Amino acid sequence: MTLEEVKKLISEKNIKSIDLKYPDLVCNWYHISFPVRRLDYVMQQGIPFDGSSIPGLKSVESGDMILIPDLNTAIVDPFLETPTLRMLCYVCDADSRIGTKKDPRSVAKRAQEYLESTGIADKSCWIPEFEFYLFNEAIINNGRFSAGYSFTSTENKEDLPGSYKDIDGTAVANRKGYHIDIPFDKYVHVREQMVQLIEDIGCPVRYHHHEVGLSGQQEIETEMIDFEDISDKMMYIKDIIHNCALENDLTATFMPKPLYDEPGNGMHFHIQLRKKGKNLFYQKGGYADLSEEALFFIGGILKHGRSLTAFTNPSTNSYKRLLPGFEAPVKLFFGLANRSATIRIPKYATSPETKRIEFRTSDGTCNYYLAMSALLMAGLDGIKNRIMPTRENGYGPYDDNVFSWSEEQQSKLHAIPTSLEEALQALEDDHQYLIAGDVFNEELISSWITEKTKEVLAVRNRPHPFEMNLYYNI
Repeated sequence: MTLEEVKKLISEKNIKSIDLKYPDLVCNWYHISFPVRRLDYVMQQGIPFDGSSIPGLKSVESGDMILIPDLNTAIVDPFLETPTLRMLCYVCDADSRIGTKKDPRSVAKRAQEYLESTGIADKSCWIPEFEFYLFNEAIINNGRFSAGYSFTSTENKEDLPGSYKDIDGTAVANRKGYHIDIPFDKYVHVREQMVQLIEDIGCPVRYHHHEVGLSGQQEIETEMIDFEDISDKMMYIKDIIHNCALENDLTATFMPKPLYDEPGNGMHFHIQLRKKGKNLFYQKGGYADLSEEALFFIGGILKHGRSLTAFTNPSTNSYKRLLPGFEAPVKLFFGLANRSATIRIPKYATSPETKRIEFRTSDGTCNYYLAMSALLMAGLDGIKNRIMPTRENGYGPYDDNVFSWSEEQQSKLHAIPTSLEEALQALEDDHQYLIAGDVFNEELISSWITEKTKEVLAVRNRPHPFEMNLYYNI
């Protein structure tokens, strides 16, 4: 949008306030609001703030930062009573007005510019899959003398809230929740509300449904959208899901593994590269009709797969989802329609327009800007260095369930890290592919490892509730 177009929207919707939003390094959201009359001034001068107050954002060379609104992200806020216009911002150094080294949106912008500079492609297109739980109650307690949590769902007969009697008998047990129908899919109306708001911000939804987890697990999937647009839209989508849940007396979580021995929440990414409108991943006759560029792209992601998890699976909880026996992949290989693979080639995407790859390891605790930029950089590194996965030992393609293989066969496969600590070490050892074109930088990577190590230590240093079962009476 141009400034004049934004002003026209302000007039049409009788906007009174403008709310600027931006993420920190690990993707927590922050905001600051101002009266609409100050728009011209803010567009010229930005909004100054103290970067040292935002975890992970302060640069070594400067603590004074400014927010520069991005007019292209303007939407009418669907939740506030006061008519408000939302915009996302770039976090810039106060003197240069250039996106800082550690501003996630600026990293994504640099990734797009780097893609164009290589001449390989001019755009990448993505489909994100949002998996999340809707709980009726989320009671969480962590103190010095007590710790624990409790989640409940009126959909699961074994997980009902204490005051809920299930007098209509619609709570279910002893079955999976995948595509479960009304009336047992109790929150379809909430998903419909979410989807309508998502479409209202210009993001087309492919479909939505109940997921496998019977205690309210949901999925919303968009259509294929350009990288720059979808990375911003994903931030709004996550916000819509949280706020719609609260408006319906529910609580939403994207946590990868909130429930023991129940399905986890992933954040699968479907990816393709395009140049002058042509899908570069399609070539009739090859394996799964994939082009050489597609195979090289896959090779780059698999080759750097262990370090990538530091951005695509950046929580201690991520590695409780990534366990053998579930659909979450734990081995670095690719295959056609194989849900145990890190990279799955959707069998139904057969045309030159739809051919794509699906990265299945990632989850919703990732910073979308950083995770998607890292995946793009790894794939481009594969194309630049002609990393052919079929010539690399253990990368596939494998079209069968590798969990049915013998231990000796499985040992020949490359494994993803088993903990966040291991992933961070992999990132420290392998990150040169991210620094190409100054997309990422040593300062950002160092800060990321520092911030995430704090989380590792915070979890490691606390007694776990199940340790009481194991050791209290010893």
